[in-house]
Amino acid sequence: MQHSSGMARAVGRAAVVVVAAVLMSSCSSDDPAQAKERQRDYCTKLGTWQDTAHATTAGEPDADAGDGQGVQSPAFDTTESAGHAVIEASKRLDRASPEHGGTGIVDDTVNAVGGDIGAEGRAVSYCDSSGFETLVGSAG
Repeated sequence: MQHSSGMARAVGRAAVVVVAAVLMSSCSSDDPAQAKERQRDYCTKLGTWQDTAHATTAGEPDADAGDGQGVQSPAFDTTESAGHAVIEASKRLDRASPEHGGTGIVDDTVNAVGGDIGAEGRAVSYCDSSGFETLVGSAG
């Protein structure tokens, strides 16, 4: 009797492992429509950040003009908000698609928002290769 009790426990444990593996694989296997939606969302937010960041730097008054030290313009707030949004979108994309090279898309996005033109170019290239090239501008 003890042998069948041990066998039942082993079968029960094996069943738990199989169920856990199935659940984990279903979480990591990506629905192609959801994957495309995350890519589109990321590229849309990257394009929005580019538009606001480049408009802000292009229309930025001389830093020495006036005494507006410590005052941030609404354009800065919009750019900062767009930067946070694209970083969050890159994290969602990275978590859902680890096959895209680990945290490369997150690192490139964070660095692009920080002003790294090379990182911005890699982020734009990702959108280009994903088929969302019309949502982003060129880097720089």
